Amino acid sequence: MRRKVNRDEVARELLPGSSKALLQELHLLTRDGDLNADSLRKLKQVNHLVRLLSPALDDVLSRFGDPVLVDCGSGKGYLGFILYELAVGPAGKGTLLGIESRPELARAATERAARLGYDRMRFLATEVSGAPVPPRVNLVTALHACDTATDDAIVLAARHGADHVALVPCCQAEVARQLADRRGADPAIAELHQHPWHRRELGSHLTNVIRALSLEALGYQVTVTELAGWEHSLKNELILGKKIRGESRAARERLEALLSAAGVRPKLVREIWGPGPGATPAPGSAPPPV
Repeated sequence: MRRKVNRDEVARELLPGSSKALLQELHLLTRDGDLNADSLRKLKQVNHLVRLLSPALDDVLSRFGDPVLVDCGSGKGYLGFILYELAVGPAGKGTLLGIESRPELARAATERAARLGYDRMRFLATEVSGAPVPPRVNLVTALHACDTATDDAIVLAARHGADHVALVPCCQAEVARQLADRRGADPAIAELHQHPWHRRELGSHLTNVIRALSLEALGYQVTVTELAGWEHSLKNELILGKKIRGESRAARERLEALLSAAGVRPKLVREIWGPGPGATPAPGSAPPPV
């Protein structure tokens, strides 16, 4: 991978319709107008995700008069601003909501949207789980939302009828903590995570398998793929969901079988389906909200 892109070559890294002006606003360009290695890495990830989201964007912008796009854990807003510049703005309709728990980042993004004239883009300084979003949303994204914040994005999508979901998980820890307890786990499965290193790796993988199965159970057609090459990010798994039916009983049964064998019940499952019949709260977890 190139370590730096000189200003004369920056245009080659942009998607059609993207502008250097936006990259300057996002502080991805250096003072000299170059892209350094870190900025190039971020831009490549976001651009690739935008490409993969194109069918979902086309779908919601063509089918709905005023679609709502929600970017969970929006951070500095790289994804949201590029989505607005390339899709929401040109369409002349729709609203993009960024949810960010750090007030200073939400405030900075709000000010940036005002400078750019993005009047249908808003940022909410709150946790995803308590965000005051409209009753109906159409597309939910979460790019590197850490640990259970990704689960909160799935719960938001389920409760607000999202037509499409796009998730790039990060820093999964909850399931690994539950695996450490081992109560109720299949002994053969427990052999897979005796050592802390294996527990962390298995917990991360198992978390994303549970997320994909949960989306299937909720009626989504799910695709799991790579967001970008390993040279750009170690957290590069992309989970895409397209709502095609009501809840799937078969997928739910597969999910419950997996949870039973592993002896875990993470926040995502508790939030949507509860602690389970006759179950006690999973180790390392909090009880579901009343």
